[in-house]
Amino acid sequence: MIGKLFRDPTDNIMIQFFRYVFVGGTAFVVDFFFLYFFSDICGIYYLVSAVFSFIISVLVNYVMSTRWVFNQDNIENKVVEFNLFMLISTIGLVFTEILLYFFTDICGIHYLISKIISAVIVLFWNFLARRVMFYGRDFL
Repeated sequence: MIGKLFRDPTDNIMIQFFRYVFVGGTAFVVDFFFLYFFSDICGIYYLVSAVFSFIISVLVNYVMSTRWVFNQDNIENKVVEFNLFMLISTIGLVFTEILLYFFTDICGIHYLISKIISAVIVLFWNFLARRVMFYGRDFL
Protein backbone atom coordinates (compact mmCIF):
# COMPACT_ATOMS: atom_id res chain seq x y z
CA MET A 1 0.00 0.00 0.00
CA ILE A 2 2.81 2.45 0.84
CA GLY A 3 4.43 1.70 -2.53
CA LYS A 4 1.23 2.57 -4.36
CA LEU A 5 0.84 5.83 -2.47
CA PHE A 6 4.43 7.03 -2.63
CA ARG A 7 6.54 5.15 -5.19
CA ASP A 8 4.72 3.38 -7.99
CA PRO A 9 3.74 5.31 -11.14
CA THR A 10 -0.05 5.61 -11.33
CA ASP A 11 -2.94 7.05 -13.32
CA ASN A 12 -5.34 6.53 -10.40
CA ILE A 13 -6.95 9.92 -9.69
CA MET A 14 -7.25 9.29 -5.94
CA ILE A 15 -3.57 8.41 -5.56
CA GLN A 16 -2.61 11.33 -7.78
CA PHE A 17 -4.79 13.66 -5.72
CA PHE A 18 -3.20 12.34 -2.49
CA ARG A 19 0.25 12.99 -3.94
CA TYR A 20 -0.83 16.36 -5.29
CA VAL A 21 -2.06 17.43 -1.86
CA PHE A 22 1.27 16.31 -0.38
CA VAL A 23 3.25 18.21 -3.05
CA GLY A 24 0.87 21.15 -2.82
CA GLY A 25 1.30 21.17 0.94
CA THR A 26 5.06 21.37 0.53
CA ALA A 27 4.75 24.14 -2.05
CA PHE A 28 2.21 25.90 0.19
CA VAL A 29 4.62 25.90 3.14
CA VAL A 30 7.25 27.48 0.88
CA ASP A 31 4.68 29.98 -0.46
CA PHE A 32 3.33 30.82 3.01
CA PHE A 33 6.82 31.29 4.48
CA PHE A 34 7.94 33.63 1.71
CA LEU A 35 4.64 35.53 1.77
CA TYR A 36 5.22 36.20 5.48
CA PHE A 37 8.93 36.92 4.93
CA PHE A 38 8.40 39.40 2.09
CA SER A 39 5.41 41.07 3.76
CA ASP A 40 6.34 41.23 7.43
CA ILE A 41 10.15 41.11 7.36
CA CYS A 42 10.83 43.01 4.11
CA GLY A 43 7.77 45.28 4.38
CA ILE A 44 6.42 44.60 0.87
CA TYR A 45 2.65 44.99 0.29
CA TYR A 46 1.03 41.57 0.75
CA LEU A 47 -0.41 41.35 -2.80
CA VAL A 48 3.04 42.02 -4.29
CA SER A 49 4.62 39.57 -1.83
CA ALA A 50 2.10 36.95 -2.96
CA VAL A 51 3.48 37.18 -6.50
CA PHE A 52 7.08 36.74 -5.33
CA SER A 53 6.24 33.83 -3.06
CA PHE A 54 4.21 32.28 -5.90
CA ILE A 55 7.20 32.27 -8.24
CA ILE A 56 9.33 30.42 -5.70
CA SER A 57 6.66 27.90 -4.74
CA VAL A 58 5.61 27.12 -8.31
CA LEU A 59 9.14 25.97 -9.10
CA VAL A 60 8.99 23.55 -6.15
CA ASN A 61 5.56 22.40 -7.28
CA TYR A 62 6.66 21.94 -10.90
CA VAL A 63 9.54 19.64 -10.13
CA MET A 64 7.60 17.52 -7.66
CA SER A 65 4.40 17.36 -9.75
CA THR A 66 5.95 16.41 -13.05
CA ARG A 67 8.20 13.74 -11.61
CA TRP A 68 6.11 12.23 -8.85
CA VAL A 69 2.41 13.05 -9.04
CA PHE A 70 1.73 12.76 -12.76
CA ASN A 71 4.79 10.66 -13.73
CA GLN A 72 5.82 12.88 -16.61
CA ASP A 73 9.62 12.53 -16.86
CA ASN A 74 9.26 11.44 -20.48
CA ILE A 75 7.87 14.70 -21.95
CA GLU A 76 9.97 15.54 -25.01
CA ASN A 77 9.66 19.31 -25.02
CA LYS A 78 10.42 20.61 -21.53
CA VAL A 79 9.98 24.24 -22.60
CA VAL A 80 6.40 23.63 -23.74
CA GLU A 81 5.76 21.54 -20.64
CA PHE A 82 7.01 24.29 -18.32
CA ASN A 83 5.11 27.01 -20.19
CA LEU A 84 1.84 25.07 -19.92
CA PHE A 85 2.52 24.47 -16.24
CA MET A 86 3.18 28.20 -15.74
CA LEU A 87 0.02 29.16 -17.65
CA ILE A 88 -2.15 27.02 -15.38
CA SER A 89 -0.27 28.26 -12.31
CA THR A 90 -0.60 31.89 -13.40
CA ILE A 91 -4.37 31.51 -13.73
CA GLY A 92 -4.27 30.06 -10.21
CA LEU A 93 -2.26 33.11 -9.11
CA VAL A 94 -4.91 35.44 -10.54
CA PHE A 95 -7.57 33.54 -8.59
CA THR A 96 -5.36 33.75 -5.49
CA GLU A 97 -4.81 37.50 -5.82
CA ILE A 98 -8.55 38.13 -6.23
CA LEU A 99 -9.39 35.91 -3.27
CA LEU A 100 -6.64 37.45 -1.11
CA TYR A 101 -7.90 40.93 -1.87
CA PHE A 102 -11.51 39.93 -1.22
CA PHE A 103 -10.86 38.14 2.07
CA THR A 104 -8.31 40.67 3.37
CA ASP A 105 -9.45 44.07 2.14
CA ILE A 106 -13.19 43.48 1.82
CA CYS A 107 -13.85 40.96 4.62
CA GLY A 108 -11.10 42.22 6.97
CA ILE A 109 -9.42 38.83 7.50
CA HIS A 110 -5.67 38.80 8.21
CA TYR A 111 -3.74 38.25 4.98
CA LEU A 112 -2.14 34.99 6.18
CA ILE A 113 -5.53 33.49 7.04
CA SER A 114 -6.81 34.73 3.68
CA LYS A 115 -3.88 32.91 2.05
CA ILE A 116 -4.90 29.62 3.66
CA ILE A 117 -8.52 30.00 2.52
CA SER A 118 -7.42 30.99 -0.98
CA ALA A 119 -4.97 28.10 -1.23
CA VAL A 120 -7.66 25.54 -0.45
CA ILE A 121 -9.94 26.96 -3.13
CA VAL A 122 -7.23 27.28 -5.79
CA LEU A 123 -5.86 23.78 -5.07
CA PHE A 124 -8.81 22.23 -6.88
CA TRP A 125 -8.37 24.45 -9.94
CA ASN A 126 -4.66 23.65 -10.17
CA PHE A 127 -5.09 19.91 -9.77
CA LEU A 128 -7.93 19.49 -12.25
CA ALA A 129 -6.42 21.85 -14.81
CA ARG A 130 -3.06 20.10 -14.69
CA ARG A 131 -4.61 16.66 -14.85
CA VAL A 132 -6.97 17.44 -17.74
CA MET A 133 -5.29 20.12 -19.83
CA PHE A 134 -1.61 19.52 -19.22
CA TYR A 135 -1.30 15.80 -18.67
CA GLY A 136 -4.12 14.72 -20.97
CA ARG A 137 -5.95 12.72 -18.32
CA ASP A 138 -9.71 12.48 -18.00
CA PHE A 139 -11.48 14.63 -15.42
CA LEU A 140 -12.21 11.59 -13.26
